[in-house]
Amino acid sequence: MRGFPFLLVLLSLVLLGFQLGSAVAQDDQAAGDRKVINRVVPSYPAIARGMNLSGTVKLEAVVLANGSVKSVQVKGGNPLLVQSAERAVHDWKWEKADHDSTEQVEFRFHP
Repeated sequence: MRGFPFLLVLLSLVLLGFQLGSAVAQDDQAAGDRKVINRVVPSYPAIARGMNLSGTVKLEAVVLANGSVKSVQVKGGNPLLVQSAERAVHDWKWEKADHDSTEQVEFRFHP
């Protein structure tokens, strides 16, 4: 009986670790000619994880000639997932070019 609380705590930590590690967001650059130099993977929102929510977020990023993101426009997706995807894309860096460009980005969130 002495080891039971320890075993219960250990089991809880293992299950919690499994839940936290199983939520992922994959990114697929759907269109665009410019190569991404630095990708930031969006975090899976805790509320979405709690609801076991999955879905796709589509974004359109205006990328400056120097490769940094000027703006991001949402083209589709669940509002619970959109904010995380937008924050991640704002931190992306594309290769330099002669002019600004518009890049399509898509994230698939899976619990």
